[in-house]
Amino acid sequence: MPFREMSLNEVADYLHLQPQDVETLVKRGEIPHEKRGGRPIFRRQDVDAWASQRILGLEARPLKEYHARTTAATRKLVPGEELMPFLVKPQYVITSLKGKTRASILRELARLADATGLVSDPQELLQSLEQREALCPTGLPGGLAVPHPRYHVPYLFEDSFLLVARSVQDIPFGAPDGEPTRLFFLLACQDERLHLHTLARICLMAQKSPLVPLLLEAPDAETMYQNLLACETEALQRKND
Repeated sequence: MPFREMSLNEVADYLHLQPQDVETLVKRGEIPHEKRGGRPIFRRQDVDAWASQRILGLEARPLKEYHARTTAATRKLVPGEELMPFLVKPQYVITSLKGKTRASILRELARLADATGLVSDPQELLQSLEQREALCPTGLPGGLAVPHPRYHVPYLFEDSFLLVARSVQDIPFGAPDGEPTRLFFLLACQDERLHLHTLARICLMAQKSPLVPLLLEAPDAETMYQNLLACETEALQRKND
């Protein structure tokens, strides 16, 4: 429920942080909240947006630490340590997005997501993707973006999945390095804990493996899929480097 209000302890549990960590964020004004009766109150929709933006911007050491916490917290949601085989099927890998703008890429991704049969309302998905990008672009340095809904509502998806797509041309997607984007990972999770953990995993893969060049250079979808799995394995082996 995106409009739910949360206490400090609930936010700490949701974000895989200690309550004192959240208290520090509140004191520094780094996490959206409001005061009520002298206590901080958090709106779920604001925490969701803040958390995903924060994860996408984490550098190597804090990302490693956050990824370790989310791994421990999501063991019951995923059968093994690897997420890519659980979330990505070979048919979810697309080699030739034809969109020329951020808006057209989002429309194409929403259509492809609907084709999986796991999206209950493709128009709502598209609107939520657009709202998330308007709030803050999901582009990462190096040519990868991770579009995802602004709000996490269980009814939007029949199951969690990750769509991996490559565009035929460079797309201006608001990456912090100012470079264009050609790889898009559309993340669709029913469970918010899995959503945050997968965001951290994708960022870890981008930092700890040759994810972007291998997927860009792959000659076909099957090779892209196998390279994706190999990059996750390498990232997990190097996660403590």
